[in-house]
Formats: sequence, structure tokens, C-alpha cells
Amino acid sequence: MASLRFAFDRPRLPAPLLAAASAAGGRAQQAYAATELARRVALAREVIPEEHQSGKPRLVRLLGEAQVLLEPVRRHRRKLVLVPTANRQLVMLLPGFATHPVRMRYLARQLESAGHLVKRWGLGFNWGPTEQNFAAVETRLRELHARHGVKVVLIGWSLGGLYAREIAKRQPQAVAKVVTMGSPFSGSPRANNVWRAYQFITGHSVDAPPIAAELAVKPPVETVALWSANDGVIAPRCAAGRPGERDRAIPLRCTHLGFSYDPQVIETLLAELESTRA
Repeated sequence: MASLRFAFDRPRLPAPLLAAASAAGGRAQQAYAATELARRVALAREVIPEEHQSGKPRLVRLLGEAQVLLEPVRRHRRKLVLVPTANRQLVMLLPGFATHPVRMRYLARQLESAGHLVKRWGLGFNWGPTEQNFAAVETRLRELHARHGVKVVLIGWSLGGLYAREIAKRQPQAVAKVVTMGSPFSGSPRANNVWRAYQFITGHSVDAPPIAAELAVKPPVETVALWSANDGVIAPRCAAGRPGERDRAIPLRCTHLGFSYDPQVIETLLAELESTRA
């Protein structure tokens, strides 16, 4: 017996109504294309040659950054032995991209426990470079230098390290040393896992920051780069740099987020502060 099939007529909208809807949709697309949101989405979806991202950490490394979730438990059990310093330093900490100085509070407390004087950078969240916030940090640096009568050690995490390098070029008379932690000052600015998010949030390309900067050029003060093969965000080569782009590069075994709390980072920073001679 042959099966029965039923065909239902689909209601069709009148042609004038369809035309009006199509025109309205076109106008909406044009209006969206002219918005700041559309521009930022386009920046985040930018198509680039694959080689520009060569060396960026693999997905397994990026997933390893989830270790930060265990930090509250580890911190509760951690016993750090901090030797009081014989060479007290004035330190300014500069946070990474999209982070607040509070994320570096644990690190600051350890340095202070050893006897150093630690100051914040004077701004809140680090949402990317502008001439205004660069000027504000420069002013903060000069004020600290004048108030305490000593040069300042700049310690910058990730993007904060790029700030530290550039500000040290502008105000070398006020800087004793620059220490970067997982900061991509060398190589391709897209050899990392965050450049698309960076471009969407800041509204500018990593190739065209709104300030004049030559990231790979070493500041005219002692400059030390801390880097890690376990970094899940920044390509290790970009954070280590090449000879001539920094004075020394020190390899560690922490994650990118771990630069703000890992015991080996704290020990390394304390050693750097102890050896600093302004």
C-alpha cells in the first residue's frame, strides 16, 4: 500500500513586506558596521599569516594556567623563609594586562616582609597603554624618587613589564633596575594566546599601540627578564629576549599567572633586589 504524503503550504509574506524587512536588515547591518563594537570585533577576528603566531604556547600549556585555582590551598600550606635584606630597595610593581594591583598583593607582602619598600603603580586595572596612563605612571615614578631620595626598581608582570621598560627609557635617572616577568618585549607581538582579546579590549592593534615604543630596545639601566617554559600565555622566546635586548634572562618553571605568587619567582626577585646597586 502506497504511503500517503501530505504537503503543507507555507505562508508567504507579501512582497512589499519582505522588501521592507530586507531593507531594514540592511540598514541595521550598516549601522552596526559603523559602531565601535564592530571595529573591535573586526580587530579580534583579524586574519594574519600563521607564522606571526609561531612559538605561542600550545593549548596544553594554556590549560595549565588553571593551576591558579589551587593557589589558595597551596598558599595556606606554604612556608616561605625570607631572609631580612641588607640592601633595602624602593620597588614599584606594575600589573599585567586586565589585572589589578591587588593580584600582586601577595608578592608585595613577601618583598615587604624581607624589608623592602613596595609601592603600587598608582592606577587601577591595566587596560592597555595610553599616553595618559603612561604620563601618570611617569609622574608616580618621579614622585617616589624625589620623596624617598633613591632610585626605584620597576618590576612589571606581562604587559606591566613593557610599561616598565618604556618608562625606564623616559626616566632613566629615577630607575635603579627593570625586572620583567613573562613580558613579550621581543619577537612577534602575536606570538601569544591573548592578542585577539587585547585588540578587542584596547581597541588598537598590537602592531600599532597609541604610544611611541620600540619594545625590543633595551632601557639604559640594568634590565633582567624572567621567563618560563611553562608559560601558557606568552611565547617563552618573546619573554626571554635576545642578547642586547636585556642584560640577563633568568629561566623559571612557573605558569604565566604564577609570576605573581610562585615561590621561585619571589626568591629570584629577592636575589635581584639584594644585588641591585643604584
